[in-house]
Amino acid sequence: MPQMTIKISKMSCQHCANRVIKALEGISGVKDVRVDLKAGTATFERSEGVKMEEIARAIKEAGYQVVS
Repeated sequence: MPQMTIKISKMSCQHCANRVIKALEGISGVKDVRVDLKAGTATFERSEGVKMEEIARAIKEAGYQVVS
């Protein structure tokens, strides 16, 4: 599985990190999610079938936004 790192805005505390982790782990094909609050990033592994749109939607539904 390829590893991916994305930038996420509006995360400010461990509660935010936990929400993002839960949102990403809820996507079938995403695993090993780690959030770096200081950098404002999430790093994870995803299978080939998981589309970026699905990841961005899950993060948005958790209350945050993927930064391009």
